[in-house]
Amino acid sequence: MSSKMQIMVVAGILIAIGLGLTLYKRFELGFPLLPGARQDVWTLESKITFNPTGGPVEISMVLPEPRAGWVLLDENFASSGFGFSIETSPDGSRRAKWTRQTLERPATLYYKLQTYRSDEFGLGASPVPEIVPPELTEDRQAAMNRVVAKLHERSSGPLSFTELLLLQLVNDNMDQDTEFLFAGHEFGPLGVIMDVLAYAGIPAQRVKGVFLESGRRRQQISTLIEVFDDGRWQLFNPSNAQMGLPDNFFVWQRGERFIFDVIGGSSSQLEFALVKNTLPVKTLLSMEHQAGDKLMLDFSIYALPVEQQGMFKGLLLIPVGALVVVLLRVLVGIRTSGTFMPILIALGFIQTTLLAGLVIFLMVVGAGLWIRSYLSHLNLLLVARITAVVIMVILLMAALSIVSYKLGFNQALTVTYLPTIILSWTIERMSILWEEEGAHEVLIQGSGSLLAAVLAYLVMTMDLVEHLTFNFPELMIALMGVVLLLGKYTGYRLSELYRFRYLRKDWQ
Repeated sequence: MSSKMQIMVVAGILIAIGLGLTLYKRFELGFPLLPGARQDVWTLESKITFNPTGGPVEISMVLPEPRAGWVLLDENFASSGFGFSIETSPDGSRRAKWTRQTLERPATLYYKLQTYRSDEFGLGASPVPEIVPPELTEDRQAAMNRVVAKLHERSSGPLSFTELLLLQLVNDNMDQDTEFLFAGHEFGPLGVIMDVLAYAGIPAQRVKGVFLESGRRRQQISTLIEVFDDGRWQLFNPSNAQMGLPDNFFVWQRGERFIFDVIGGSSSQLEFALVKNTLPVKTLLSMEHQAGDKLMLDFSIYALPVEQQGMFKGLLLIPVGALVVVLLRVLVGIRTSGTFMPILIALGFIQTTLLAGLVIFLMVVGAGLWIRSYLSHLNLLLVARITAVVIMVILLMAALSIVSYKLGFNQALTVTYLPTIILSWTIERMSILWEEEGAHEVLIQGSGSLLAAVLAYLVMTMDLVEHLTFNFPELMIALMGVVLLLGKYTGYRLSELYRFRYLRKDWQ
């Protein structure tokens, strides 16, 4: 069998497998092929890590309840080797409890939930906690009296009192008494705020939760402050003194209790990984109900930890960008500076947006080429020259970020997402190409690389492409078959048809 026939057979098998698995998920598991009308569904994964100290181990964590319009779809626990149970208190709150008699190595416990936001908002009713004035030393009590008196004089009620207190902290315009209270407090700024509110006789409690930002890893618990006034609770964000519940804030717990407790362990830490999917809620529910019966779902991306899901959401776009580059080079005949460099530049554009990414790329590469031309006159060794270029590129990125921030262009702050090493090698390759082939060839390959990167970016950021690559990664198998078929193409390219256009006239 000839190599061409072998490629066709292998490619046909790969395409059939990829399309077959995709159709199976579509008709058997109910995955939609088109995005259509979708609901943003968030997957939150909490991770508790700790080091054992010897003896029995007991870890408990508060489980969230549906609040502020959030609907919980499903929850899963991972606790290999631990005893596990869920305890429900008389007030209806739930706590997950992991136990083990002995433990020798550091351990990690996982809790994953899926949720989406309905049209309803508001935290609803909650018992008003008893106000317990803080215990203060004589000097701190005198300062507290003056601070509370000033705030009462300038406010009209508990809400304006709280807002004025937070604005002092946010705007950093505290007087001496307020600075004295905030300096060296055992429980940090939030502890001071709660003490001031309690001393002023204002009922308040903490609301702990997570700000939902897709792709975030190792995110910590955030805390809002809830103040009771005129028969209702009102939320404040202590980081910006704004009133109200942020739309992207998932409420985990109301009250002063700790979210998790660890007995028999040290150096404990609670972190969250987040990822946002766009599957219809009905489809997601169906998928979760069938997860125990369908082997394919057990070995799908949805079975991975959320941190890895967020990573694969971006990685699965790379083959699509590679296909764009292959099509441009094989069928169109566009010359690029390498094969993968345009793909990595496209990934940088996804982080910085297209226009900002183009400006950053042109500025950094242009300045880098000028620096590289100077270094070439010093007759440095290749390794030292590349290292010097890498250092200069990083310094240029840092300088560009600082200047852009001062001018108010925050998009340039994501300049570090651009592939630094690839930019350095691009500068080096273009410099060598400039010396060997001239500026014309550098312009052609550089323009071709940018064109390929822009087209790859436009394809990779399409909603349909993001939907298919994440929910149907089996299509990558079919994509490989298509690439193998393109690898055997030996016909004319579009650019060659233009190049030999005069020969066609002669033949006619």
